[in-house]
Amino acid sequence: MTSAHSEIPQNKQGHAGNTPVEELSGAVNDSFDTTLESLKELVSIPGIAWASFDPKELDRSADAVAALVKAAGMDDVRILRCDKADGTPGGPAVVARRPAEDGKPTILLYAHHDVQPPGDRSLWNSEPFVAEEREGRLYGRGAADDKAGIMAHLAAYRAVTQVLGDGFGLGVTFFFEGEEEAGSPTFRTFLEEHQELLRADVIVVADSSNWKVGVPALTTSLRGLVDGTFEVRVLDHAVHSGMFGGPVLDAPTLLARLIATLHDDDGNVAVAGLVARDDVAVDLAEEDYRADASVLDGVKLAGSGTIASRLWTKPALSIIGMDVPSVDVASNTLIPAARAKFSMRLAPGQDPGSAMDALKAHVESHAPFGAKVTFTPGERGNAFSTDTSSAAAKVALWALGESWGVKPVEMGIGGSIPFIADLMEVYPDVQILVTGVEDPDSRAHSANESLHIGDFRHAVLAEALMLARLNAEGLKG
Repeated sequence: MTSAHSEIPQNKQGHAGNTPVEELSGAVNDSFDTTLESLKELVSIPGIAWASFDPKELDRSADAVAALVKAAGMDDVRILRCDKADGTPGGPAVVARRPAEDGKPTILLYAHHDVQPPGDRSLWNSEPFVAEEREGRLYGRGAADDKAGIMAHLAAYRAVTQVLGDGFGLGVTFFFEGEEEAGSPTFRTFLEEHQELLRADVIVVADSSNWKVGVPALTTSLRGLVDGTFEVRVLDHAVHSGMFGGPVLDAPTLLARLIATLHDDDGNVAVAGLVARDDVAVDLAEEDYRADASVLDGVKLAGSGTIASRLWTKPALSIIGMDVPSVDVASNTLIPAARAKFSMRLAPGQDPGSAMDALKAHVESHAPFGAKVTFTPGERGNAFSTDTSSAAAKVALWALGESWGVKPVEMGIGGSIPFIADLMEVYPDVQILVTGVEDPDSRAHSANESLHIGDFRHAVLAEALMLARLNAEGLKG
């Protein structure tokens, strides 16, 4: 069948070592329309793991993914879940396992089938849960994050088993989580309960991004994360702003003054004791960053050092929510208390506990006008750094370059994937690779989320090449 989408050019050499590049490319091309249609069907399911959304849709999403895994040739397919700390059920994970032949390594392929809520429908140019192709991109919630990751894994597996047949002896485990967008509340418990089922030599986490359209990347570092809230209180209760205003400042004003101490005049994080480095090997042009982040003309960028270091190897501190009366319901009163939620990204090498302590000390020591400040810590997660000299990383970089036809970028990501720290703690000897299907314009978590269809095809082939080469060569140094 000829695809309606541009195909991957066939490799003239046909093989790279023991890897049948041309045959795998042809297999990916031949089934790509089917792969894309399956992705569209997954996008149509609003599986959201938040308590305020219908859990039946999340179950329907897991069922659909399990059916696709079985169709890809896996016999041992299970839908598993663990309870949260409060006793309520966690999200349904789809797990399937093909045992390795003697002497072959096992690779675990991770992605997640749950998605973010659609948000404000008026901001979407098409229905969030109806996949729509426009100008070479596929639009819809989950089209990129992370149902495309699931389909990349499945399509690559189908291609390599089709081409290699009985010659494929690699152990393969699929682990498609069902609560990642809700913070993976049962992830650690799940790992511990199913430790042997999920044990692998290599883990591929397909939940990141490429450098840009047409240029692949292996994500070699992720920032850690701490979050929580701090509250400023100045009064026991609200009072009339005319009768009492002047001698005492309201809580929102003092909260604003406290927030202003978190950064210096250049926009660097002003919390003492945090790890920050400016040693990134590649950089991102300011004009590219401004375009990708939709920075308005005239807005000065914050911080010092290269753009890439500010994104990858230095802390970033944001206020992501505030509890103050909204303008529409405001009254002439002095507000007694106001609260802010913070999210702080941490450089690789930063201990999350030390970072949380440093931020707590800063907030408490900068209490404006003697206001009572209450600091409440929230979630925390470790940063991640890849050993690019590992056998698995070398194979992955080769496969990305072979598929795209250009040298891949070893890039950091400003975001965090906290569960990777759990994987490293439970499986300390595993080699973890973070790949992805997104690009800077994918707008994951935002309105008009989309996937570049051409790069999606390349991602499928890259993973098929990686599986084939690991099958042939194992994890040689």
